[in-house]
Amino acid sequence: MKTNAMRILDAGKIEYTTAEYEYDENDLSGVKVAKSLNMPEEQLFKTLVTKGDKTGHTVFCIPVNEKLDLKKAAVVSKNKKIEMLNVKELLPVTGYIRGGCSPIGMKKKFVTFIDETAELFDKIGVSAGIRGCQILIEPNELARFIEAEFVDLTDRG
Repeated sequence: MKTNAMRILDAGKIEYTTAEYEYDENDLSGVKVAKSLNMPEEQLFKTLVTKGDKTGHTVFCIPVNEKLDLKKAAVVSKNKKIEMLNVKELLPVTGYIRGGCSPIGMKKKFVTFIDETAELFDKIGVSAGIRGCQILIEPNELARFIEAEFVDLTDRG
């Protein structure tokens, strides 16, 4: 089954593969997805949507085993203060649900940042836009296609 994110990549002639997995409604964690796919947690990226006091909605892709450093996120997105989008707002803002939020094909084009560790891998996984499916894609291709910037986003302290 093709998702909207896959159709958009196809239209852009971007190379990717997909990986499907069984998901559990009660545990949508990316760490569980990485285990299901037998992939290193550092190579699978979750898509987080935030709301900044100056720039509005911003998207961040970080490894599933990391936490977004909100101070770093605010600085790179040119906000004084930034907060995670409430889960209830995710679908109306992005067109995606929790556990199936892809950085590709949101309702609007948002400024997007990808954690710089993505560049360490030949391919990274991001949501295909539905629960149960990941898109495996070359990180620089993804960044170029969605016009994202690689920056340090996590608290590795």
